[in-house]
Amino acid sequence: MPGTSVGEYDETRPEAGLSAGGRVYEPLPAEISTIQPGGGACMSLELAWGYVRRWWLRTFRPGYVARMRSLRRGETNRCPFEPLDPRDVKFYRNQGGYHWRPEDDPFAWRDRLPFVRVGLAELLLIGGGLLAITVGLVSLWWPLAILTGLLVLEVCWFFRHPRRVPPNEPGVLVSPADGRIVGVEEVADGELGCPGLRIDIFLSIFNVHVNRVPSEVQVLGVRYRRGKFLNALRPEANRENERMEICLEEMAFPHRPLIVRQIVGAIARRIVCWVQPRDVLRCGEVLGMIKLGSRTELVLPREPGLEVCVRVGQKVRAGVTVMARYPVTTTDPRAVLERSSAE
Repeated sequence: MPGTSVGEYDETRPEAGLSAGGRVYEPLPAEISTIQPGGGACMSLELAWGYVRRWWLRTFRPGYVARMRSLRRGETNRCPFEPLDPRDVKFYRNQGGYHWRPEDDPFAWRDRLPFVRVGLAELLLIGGGLLAITVGLVSLWWPLAILTGLLVLEVCWFFRHPRRVPPNEPGVLVSPADGRIVGVEEVADGELGCPGLRIDIFLSIFNVHVNRVPSEVQVLGVRYRRGKFLNALRPEANRENERMEICLEEMAFPHRPLIVRQIVGAIARRIVCWVQPRDVLRCGEVLGMIKLGSRTELVLPREPGLEVCVRVGQKVRAGVTVMARYPVTTTDPRAVLERSSAE
């Protein structure tokens, strides 16, 4: 939404509801119709396979279909087809509608794999294809198989999903991405509605590409903009490249606004983000990923007492590295006023 700051208050839209900080939740834009609005070949193949799989289930496993339908939650269907089990809502989980509880998901075990679930198709198709080529080259001329074998390892390495435990410390913001700090700059008031700082993180193809939230937050809005695919190290990449912008508000007082931006690079061209307005996320919780080498930005308010804990050139880890620290403020003046009025 060009021209508006994150969660900007708008008294003409009371039906939208207000967050704890008095900000309006933005509706999900029409261009964000899936968790991967840029599409892609692997996504298209997955969706095509879904049609075959649903035909097979209806034809040969009607009992399974009936059981999963009885466990299905939600009042409306936001998918362009009837979802038969949790695999069908994978690309539409940010749209609301039908869903299954984790305990009713027969495929929940995939979340426990050391690889990110939304990258399993790429892992199987790209990694599996390279593995088949490697096996074939071994019988032809084994030295050539070393190169493709290394590419197989790189694909597996790229889609890894390490478990992270964020620091249990009030007032801190953790890194939203793995990578290297390439910039710490002041930004105009318009982005957050107040003076702010932007911390830029470059992700190489060797970094974990899962993105996490910097603190316990609620999602105010999600914005997507198509753009170029410049090298993510170039300064103009943060202005011109395709991006997803997640507008957040901290759950704890003073309910600071934050922005996490996922920006594509020359190689990474697919942004995945499955959160939607009103979602509440724990500190360090995964919100999506960028598929292959890219840039992630954290925009935060510049306030008295703010301590920036990173420097340009420093390597950071998502959900672990402390990016900034605010003085702890535990008293909400509004709550004090309400208690005084009640007394």
